[in-house]
Amino acid sequence: MAKYFKYLLSFSLVHLLMLSASSCQEGGEAGDLFGQWRMDNSDTHYISFSGSIVRIHDLHTSQVFGNFQHQGDSLFMQCYSINGDPADTVAVEQSFGFRPIDNIRLRINELSSDRLVLSKDGQTWSFSLY
Repeated sequence: MAKYFKYLLSFSLVHLLMLSASSCQEGGEAGDLFGQWRMDNSDTHYISFSGSIVRIHDLHTSQVFGNFQHQGDSLFMQCYSINGDPADTVAVEQSFGFRPIDNIRLRINELSSDRLVLSKDGQTWSFSLY
C-alpha cells in the first residue's frame, strides 16, 4: 500500500503543479504546444506541455519531467530523472527515441490545434491532442 501511496502522492503533486502553472500562465511559454499529446498508433505514449514544463510518459515504464523551449520550428527539451532511475532514461531514449535525455533537439514539422509532428535524423513522431 505504501508503494501506491508514493506514486499517488507524486502524481497528485505533479498535477497540482501543472494545474497551477497552467492557471497562472494559461499555457504560458507552451503556446500552441499546450496540452497532452498522444503518440499516433499508441495508447501508452504521451507528451504534455505546460508553461515551460514537459512531461514524457510511457504507461509501461515511467514518466519523466523536464524543461522545454519552442523556438521557430525547433523544440529543445532537457529531461531529468528525479530518482536517477534507469527506467526514466529507457522511457525517453528507447520508448520514444528522443536522445539524449538531457539535450533533446527536435524539428517541428507540423503544429496545429490537434496535430503535432516532430522529426530528427530521418525519424518522425506524430501526435494527436488528447
